[in-house]
Amino acid sequence: MTVSFDSNLFVYAADSSAGPRHGRALIMVERALQARRGILILQTLAEFFAVVTRKLGTRPEEARRYLAGLRAALPVQPASEPDLDAAMLAVQDHGLSFWDAMLWATAERVGVRYLLTEDFQNRRVLGRVTFVDPFDPANADLLERELPPTS
Repeated sequence: MTVSFDSNLFVYAADSSAGPRHGRALIMVERALQARRGILILQTLAEFFAVVTRKLGTRPEEARRYLAGLRAALPVQPASEPDLDAAMLAVQDHGLSFWDAMLWATAERVGVRYLLTEDFQNRRVLGRVTFVDPFDPANADLLERELPPTS
């Protein structure tokens, strides 16, 4: 399990008004769920819930059902105390925002190789984690390999 998602991917997948990003995000999430390939990071799930209920007006029970489906298919990893230390160093040494650094630190600790996000520099490598923008056509081959279509 080498793939994880930033909350923006789940938001786009759930938001049919997100245009082309909706379709692309939905494909990536569905492939990960069908193949049971990936790791969910608790922070990402919390951010998703906050965004869709506050900004998109999704009813909390609907957001809870969506998250229940994700959690039934993929393991969830919470942040740990050492992740906090790693995140603070990433802020200091690499200029990440704190919450992005927490997401990265947890992903790094649990063995995520590719973090799908549009919020980091595409293809940037920090530790063992590579940040991949799933909306950049240049990443299509990598995504097909890591999240292949299921028949």
